This record gives sequence, structure tokens and C-alpha cells, in this order.
Amino acid sequence: MHEAVLRSIDKIAGITGEDRVLRDEPMSRHTSFRIGGPAAALVLVSDERELAGVLRAVDEEGADHMLIGNGSNLLVSDEGYPGIVIKLAGEFEDISQDIEDPCRVRVGAAKLMSSTAAFLTSHGLSGFEFASGIPGSIGGAVFMNAGAYGGEMKDVVSSVRVMDVRPGSGEAYAAYELSGEEMDFSYRHSRAEDEGFLVLSAVLELTKDDPEAIQARVSELASKRNSKQPVNYPSAGSTFKRPVGGYAAALIEQSGLKGYRVGGAEVSEKHSGFVINTGGATAGDVLAVMRHVRDKVYEDSGITLEPEVRLINCSL
Repeated sequence: MHEAVLRSIDKIAGITGEDRVLRDEPMSRHTSFRIGGPAAALVLVSDERELAGVLRAVDEEGADHMLIGNGSNLLVSDEGYPGIVIKLAGEFEDISQDIEDPCRVRVGAAKLMSSTAAFLTSHGLSGFEFASGIPGSIGGAVFMNAGAYGGEMKDVVSSVRVMDVRPGSGEAYAAYELSGEEMDFSYRHSRAEDEGFLVLSAVLELTKDDPEAIQARVSELASKRNSKQPVNYPSAGSTFKRPVGGYAAALIEQSGLKGYRVGGAEVSEKHSGFVINTGGATAGDVLAVMRHVRDKVYEDSGITLEPEVRLINCSL
């Protein structure tokens, strides 16, 4: 293990406590793909002070590190990750209504989309229904402006609390609020991605409605999703980005690749936009499927599909 990583782990244990530093932690436990070898260490941080301290420690030592949410958009190599994985927990899982305006709700970056939807539904707050079935956490959804069924996070995000995590910048480790407009949301993109900001929490702006009516809409969307997507298998959601002028799933299907399989990885028969883990798939299996899909679609259509899943310590 790299000396910088070892020194960082010792420093971090003094900040968070040894019990929240998980050494040689399998990343298969922290990704929706259920794939990935061990990280040198995975650290659970519970508040902004701890997060700033941990980031400062790894930056001072020059240790490789990355931050994750629910790991719903990651493919980690079978060799794992030789650095430190920082995962948000504790206060980052909080959700609360504004006392003065109950239609405004602050949600921590580590809060799951599904549990956020459940909270909003039970409080009679509408507008988040489209996102109820999006896997992962609020932070990742805001970071990439996730969307489904005609809605996007930008439609409901009023403001975002971010931390500048760029070492050496004048604002390094400082946290501040950006308005929805200042986040520069666009298709699967936000300013956070451009400038290396970490999303800490977001304020959602909702509207009042009958909880039963909201639940009915959530259930209807869940039925649509379950009928069209392979929700019973581990995956990272849509494997490839939507190309200009088309849809990845349609191109993959037109190339006759539904059901294409390597080892435990397969192009879903239910939705060809998903590569799924049918059981025991390795990162190598998934990458082999992705490479074949990319090459065959390009051969047939001239369109190069780009991965939407984030590749960690591996590449196409």
C-alpha cells in the first residue's frame, strides 16, 4: 500500500475514530452492481467538520481518494481501489421541513431517493414523484441532475449546499449555498461536476397535495418502471449515456445485443440499456460486455456510445 495512503489512514482515524475507518473494505458492499474489489480504506464521515478534516488529511499527504454516495453509478475494478473512499453518513442522511415554509425541505446528500420520496409523500408534498424510483442518494442525483419520466432534479431543487474540495483553491473545504440557477443544471450535468464541488445537501421546493393522490402517482410510476426495467438484478442503472439524436437502448437492441452475456454480466432482456449482474459477475465481465456493445453499435450505426456508469480503477 502506498505510504501516503497509510499515513492518511492514521490521520483520519484520529478525526473520525477507528471504528469508522474500514480497512481493506470490499467495494462490492457499497455499489448497487454488487461488484468491486477492496478499497485500501473506506471512511464514514458524519458531518461537515469531519469531512473537511478528512479531505485536508488526504490532500496534505497526497493520497488517492474519492467520495461516494450510495454507489449506484459505479463500476469498481476487481482489483479494487488503492486509495481511500470517503462515504457520507450521519448528518448527511438528515431530512427536515422548513419551519416557516413547510413546502421547502432540506435533504442531506446521503439520504436515499426512495426514503426522501417516502418522507415527502407522507407529508403531502408533491413534485418529487418522478424521482421516487431513481436509485441512489440525493447528492449523486443533484450532482448529475438525475431525471425520469419527464422530470429532473433541477425542477425541484431550490438551492444546494456544496463544499469546494479542490486542494489549493482559495475556498478549499469551505461550504456555502448556491441557488438552483447558480448550479447551471443541464442534461445529466451540473456546475458541481465542472468545478469539483461536493454536494452536502439540497433544499427541495414542493407543493402541497393529498398524500393518497401522491402515493397513487408514485405507485403508477413504480409499476411502469418494474414492467420495463430489470429491477430484480444488481446494476448501475443506464449503462450508456443517451447519444445525440437517438437512444442507447434502441441502438443496442437494433444491433441484436439483447441478452448478450459474458460470465455473469448480461445486456438485460427486459431493457437493453441496462447491463445487469445475473450472479457472480466481475468487473471484467461487465467491461467485456460494454466493449462489445460499444464496438458493435459503432459498427452498425456509426454512433459511439459513452459510458454513463463511472469506471473506477478500470477503463474501456
